Amino acid sequence: MDKKIKPDWAGEDLLSRFVNLLIQTKPIYNVMKSQARQVLIKTAEKKGISWRQNYRELEVSGAKELLETMTNSLVVYPDYYKVPFHAYEEGNLCWQAAFEASAATRAMALRIWPQENISWQTAQDRLRSSFQGVITEYAPRTVRDILDIGCSVGISTLTIHRYYQHKQGKNVRTVGLDLSPYMLAVARILDVNEEISHWIHAKGEKTDFADNSFDLVTLQFIIHELPRQATKEIFQEALRILRPGGCLAVVDNNPASPVIQNLPAALFLLMKSTEPWSDDYYTFDVEVAMQEIGFEYKTTVASDPRHRTIIAIKPTGDL
Repeated sequence: MDKKIKPDWAGEDLLSRFVNLLIQTKPIYNVMKSQARQVLIKTAEKKGISWRQNYRELEVSGAKELLETMTNSLVVYPDYYKVPFHAYEEGNLCWQAAFEASAATRAMALRIWPQENISWQTAQDRLRSSFQGVITEYAPRTVRDILDIGCSVGISTLTIHRYYQHKQGKNVRTVGLDLSPYMLAVARILDVNEEISHWIHAKGEKTDFADNSFDLVTLQFIIHELPRQATKEIFQEALRILRPGGCLAVVDNNPASPVIQNLPAALFLLMKSTEPWSDDYYTFDVEVAMQEIGFEYKTTVASDPRHRTIIAIKPTGDL
């Protein structure tokens, strides 16, 4: 795939600086944040996603009673995780974010194919299968242990687990890890058949897993939500906990995508107002960072019209 070209609305370009100035103006930012939220909810419900109903169901699901159980009291939240995010003042550390995450994920998949009259289920299946298809080309022949870092409410975790469970016809140990115990409490509720071995509250930069513990580590739609230094530290941790020949698979927004490049002004204003690390992500050379840390970079594939899948392997020789 061609080397990324960042969008004009990211980085230090004049347009980007102007947008950032608007975002830093509190009254304007508050309007942007409110608008972003309303657009997301209305668009989702028009497409058949029961946003408000889903929220109400999760609110009485018993997730709140699980919060203490899911919380690791030793976790110290990094500064980047304590800023307003996705139109939530408390970022991912609140029930509102956790109860809306599954509906937002469904809506995200539909935005990829706006001209097609497809259900959110079809869009979600297409999104996930495109990622899985690229992984299969590079992951070990037998995948025994999977770690999904930044798992949110577990949609990505359950999907990759079921894919390998079906593909191999044998037991696969899959772990979901996230910094938000609120998200993990909802993930535990949604994992109705207890398919996932563990839901772990921890930093992706320091998982405390043993060396050489996993065959596959995934980062699904998470690194655009991080400053690049955090992403590098997570890559370093992934290198440590992967077995030699193990696969690091990343799927996220594609800076080279014509859709991303040509977002209408209203949309990139809304995006930047709810994604505090956008400039850092869109000017970050992910592939070079992987190689500098010690991975063997394999490929970058435009896996759908908005996203790219990046694959790297832990070398089998001495690092």
